[in-house]
Amino acid sequence: MATPMEEEVPEAAAAAPAPVGDGGDDAEMAAAPRADSDSDSSDSDDDEGAGADELRIQALEQALQEQPLDYETNVQYIQCLRKSGNIEKLRAARENMNVYFPLNPKMWQEWAKDEISLSTGNESFGDIEKLFECGVQEYLSVNLWQDYLDFVEEHDQLVSQRSTAGLAKMRDLFERAITAGGLHVAEGSKLWAAYREYEMAILITIADANDEEKAKQVQRIRTLFHRQLSVPLADMESTLAEYKSWEAEQGNENDQGSEFDGVPSNIISSYKKANDMYNERKHYEDQLSNAGASEADKLQEFLKYIKFEESKGDPARVQVLYERAVSDLPVSSDIWTEYTSYLDRALKVPSVLKNVYHRATRNCTWVGELWVRYLLSLERIHASEEELKHVFERAVQCSFGTIKEYLDIYLTRVDSLRRRMSDGLDFQLIRQTFMDASEFLSPQLRAEELLLLHLYWTKLECNLGNDVAAARKVWEDTLKKSGSILEIWQHYISMEIEMGNIHEARSLYKRCYSRRFAGSGSEVTPRLKELSIFKSQQEAKIESYSAPLDPSNANDSSHKRKTSKMANKQEPPGKRRKENAPKSTVPSDDQGSKAQTGNIGAVETGEVSGKAKESMDLKADSDTQAGTLRLNESKPYRYDDKCTAYLSNIDLTGLAYVDFSDNEHLEAAIKKNKHKLLGKKVSVARSDPSRSKKGREGGPFSKGGQDKLPHSGDNGTSAPGSSRSDKEISKDDTKITGKNTFAAPRALVKPLGWSQRDEKSGGGGAEELKSNEEFRNLLLKK
Repeated sequence: MATPMEEEVPEAAAAAPAPVGDGGDDAEMAAAPRADSDSDSSDSDDDEGAGADELRIQALEQALQEQPLDYETNVQYIQCLRKSGNIEKLRAARENMNVYFPLNPKMWQEWAKDEISLSTGNESFGDIEKLFECGVQEYLSVNLWQDYLDFVEEHDQLVSQRSTAGLAKMRDLFERAITAGGLHVAEGSKLWAAYREYEMAILITIADANDEEKAKQVQRIRTLFHRQLSVPLADMESTLAEYKSWEAEQGNENDQGSEFDGVPSNIISSYKKANDMYNERKHYEDQLSNAGASEADKLQEFLKYIKFEESKGDPARVQVLYERAVSDLPVSSDIWTEYTSYLDRALKVPSVLKNVYHRATRNCTWVGELWVRYLLSLERIHASEEELKHVFERAVQCSFGTIKEYLDIYLTRVDSLRRRMSDGLDFQLIRQTFMDASEFLSPQLRAEELLLLHLYWTKLECNLGNDVAAARKVWEDTLKKSGSILEIWQHYISMEIEMGNIHEARSLYKRCYSRRFAGSGSEVTPRLKELSIFKSQQEAKIESYSAPLDPSNANDSSHKRKTSKMANKQEPPGKRRKENAPKSTVPSDDQGSKAQTGNIGAVETGEVSGKAKESMDLKADSDTQAGTLRLNESKPYRYDDKCTAYLSNIDLTGLAYVDFSDNEHLEAAIKKNKHKLLGKKVSVARSDPSRSKKGREGGPFSKGGQDKLPHSGDNGTSAPGSSRSDKEISKDDTKITGKNTFAAPRALVKPLGWSQRDEKSGGGGAEELKSNEEFRNLLLKK
């Protein structure tokens, strides 16, 4: 069936007249074929045009099957179907497009007009009314509202019959139109005029009614005039003149030459105020009315105008201006973002917020920020979980410009679920959201984004889900996909350390040894084979240091150290070790002491602490590409420790060896075990280097490798309280970190007794080194 927009088929060209002359019938017969030929040509042209249209429609249908969300293809398809008059396909095409996209006011007007032209009775009134309702809710259009009002007034039986219900319905519809567009500075007066005309028509129909009813109707019209005259609109002078003429018709004489003659004083005041407001806005309206302005220029003009209206503080006027802006620039994400932000902070009406955010995300589906704000707004107005879930599922089905926008939407969803856990939500909802996000996004996320997602996931698994095993599984699955990312290992290890799982953290460090990380993480990449060789060499050296010496020299340890110093050009042992830049890899025991890699900075309990790091005397080998730290392979200074006391707990990080001339004085010093020295309760024990190998192999946190301090004469039994695990050590207790040093070669610790006093111990944080002689005097002092 033809539609109102269908083009007329051109009429066939008239047949050419028969030639004049002899021949009579022959001439007529000659003319006849020409006429038939012209008719056939016209029909052929029509067929060719119809065929071309059909081919065009088929091509567009194929394109939509491949890309159903292509906006322009949908528009062209509807236009072609409207031209062809295929109303069934046209209706289906419009409905399908409106599922994904809002239709602009013109498209709604055309749709309603086509349906009205096909209507044969009242049975289709409801369907057409729904079309108008959908149209006026998507965009502000004064012209569409006018079509809607005209349709209802003409085709609604209750309204046309002027029944009580019909009058109420029509007046409600006019009030809705005034609320939506009555403040439209340029076009709002059209709606006011339509409303007045309707009421004036009713006044005419009740001419024979009683005076009271007529007076009420007159007052309705007068009130409409007064309301309009208080609103800044275009052509206010014409409205005032019309009002005065109408009042004169009602018997209220006034001087037409006088602007305000016969006008109540309160109306004059409102009119002047409204006129001043209009004059303030006229400049902005003139800029918007420039038909040749580009969309970018129009956007800037709208933003200036909106800023001006916001400064005046009237939310209704601001909202109408935003509606005008999104109607003219429906795919401008800047306008929608500003609009929703304004409503969130200024209006906060749930129904309005839902409506505007729904339209914003339909017009700008590709803007992730709008979806995030939509979800947050719904949560603020306490929307149901079903509604939040529905919006979230719509969001993740859209096409965004960056993968981060998808990540933001998933994390916003998780945040919302987390905040509402107290409402009885199941943690499985959070877990499933993370699983979906990881599966969908992991292949495309950058390292920092991937880390953010999984770090948040594991924290919630531990803190809300109370499932450490699930958190470990998250990290393990992440390592399978992205095990070369250093930061993932760091945070996995940190999680274990924070929970006090030292064994698990140590195992992770050991797994890191065989990894080669990108960037700064590869500066230290010790190989397991190198570690094994170095460890064997060190054990052999330590065993040779611990060999029994001649008993006759048992009390001459001081002389042996002096002789050794002379053999090394009388340089202090510590200085020699630092200057002979070590040339071997960092030692590591079987219990997983941490490799000192560039970025694995989380210090595991049981490894060398930051402040004691200098006792290892490490120096970076700047000549190697990998930046591997090397230890000096020169022989450490030799001590036999046959008459030496080992002191610990001197300070938070301090320990010392004190040499004595004979066993008598050594025994006297050992009796001072657990006595206060320099303000601290110090542990004093006989130094026993023969235990070094066992202590190192056990490690500081193994069952048999705790830091044990033997009492005098107990042959190595544990000192009281020394068997506490690392978990049980309080913040203020002393920790001796690193390897078990009480029986280690003296080259691995300070050669002289030393302490480091902090503010808590009254030392003001200054370091104080004590000589052997000073410590001997302190220990033997009664």
